[in-house]
Amino acid sequence: MENYVEGFISAFLGAFQWTWRSILFDVPWYKNFFWGIILLSLSVWMLELLFPWRKQQSAFRKDFGLDVFYLFFNFFIFSVAISGCYRMISLFFAQRGLHPQSFMVVDMTQWSTGLQLFVFFVLLDFVQWVTHILLHKYDFLWQFHKVHHSVKEMGFAAHMRYHWMENVLYKPFKTLALMLLGGFEPEQAFVVHFITIAIGHLNHANIKITWGPLRYVLNSPVMHLHHHAYHLPPGKFGVNFGISLSIWDYLFNTHHVPNENGQLPLGYPGDEDLPQGFWKQMIYGFSSRSSSD
Repeated sequence: MENYVEGFISAFLGAFQWTWRSILFDVPWYKNFFWGIILLSLSVWMLELLFPWRKQQSAFRKDFGLDVFYLFFNFFIFSVAISGCYRMISLFFAQRGLHPQSFMVVDMTQWSTGLQLFVFFVLLDFVQWVTHILLHKYDFLWQFHKVHHSVKEMGFAAHMRYHWMENVLYKPFKTLALMLLGGFEPEQAFVVHFITIAIGHLNHANIKITWGPLRYVLNSPVMHLHHHAYHLPPGKFGVNFGISLSIWDYLFNTHHVPNENGQLPLGYPGDEDLPQGFWKQMIYGFSSRSSSD
């Protein structure tokens, strides 16, 4: 049991210290996610102000402040808080002889850096696409995902408005994907993580990007806006589940882009029942289920 406690404390303090050092500019600039995310967010926000798709939308749109708080909470505060728990789970399996290398299908260690990053990016994106579908398909998961779909005016910070349980749900699937690579994560994996955050910011931003012929490969603000549409095609529980890539939606026929009109009503039927405050939203997935039982 002592190993678990030590592992929890070590991982928690390590994550906290790295974040604090990032704030103080005491880490390499290319690994400084704290200021990197802030710079990225400001840059995409400037694009929204300079080239707004929905011109009537205010710079400080509805729930802008709430979404910015979500950004800091989900990406920094919660990630530090949960790091110790992930370490304890890792120790639990390791003590039972279950190591990532036991499940390795592909050994990337001898590949070029570029190929490593490409495979890492594509594999993680596919796993996230599958997880995203599950969040929509199964009601007990949808209760948590409702927080993200409560956005009524789309903007870059809406990317980070999601229930903390989504972090918990995505992590195991990402871990399973990494196990196929023997638990190997490229040394420059931070490049992939930052690129996916940048694409996510753009996909939620109030700017019109279609990527032209590349739209069949890359997700876009136009495609993702229809994912957040209040009115879905008949018989569909969701469309356009892609995170960074759109190719999965086109391959598996879950795409739906009927037009490029940015004036779509957003949300979902019954979204008026979702609490407006941050802390009430954080327990909503549990409280909504218990109230309906």
